Amino acid sequence: MASVSRLARRKDASRWPRMSSTFWAVVLLTALLVLYCGQLAAGTCEIVTLDRDSSQPRRTIARQTARCACKKGQIAGTTRARPACVDAGIVRKKQWCEMVPCLEDEGCDLLVNKSGWTCTQPGGRVKTTTAL
Repeated sequence: MASVSRLARRKDASRWPRMSSTFWAVVLLTALLVLYCGQLAAGTCEIVTLDRDSSQPRRTIARQTARCACKKGQIAGTTRARPACVDAGIVRKKQWCEMVPCLEDEGCDLLVNKSGWTCTQPGGRVKTTTAL
């Protein structure tokens, strides 16, 4: 107790600055905004990296990495050529076309060994995707 009263009598003793409740509300909201911006909403995905290799003639190899925040029973997959959360059973059974991975005008076919799928465009161009 004596040390507290001695400190209070000192003129050079620093005290906590008095801030209004509005200031602390702004600080708290700013901290929450920073935390929220780093997280995805449940059931959504975003592309983190996209790499294209066109070194071979008439062939482009594209690799992309997505970050997903999927709900229970879902896993990262592809819907309409975009990363999306899909039913985990589709991936477990390797029934890739059930994810609807191709665009609306494309046809989906499983690869023979079920390692991926192909999307065939009306003009005959084929896009092959293999899962890791």
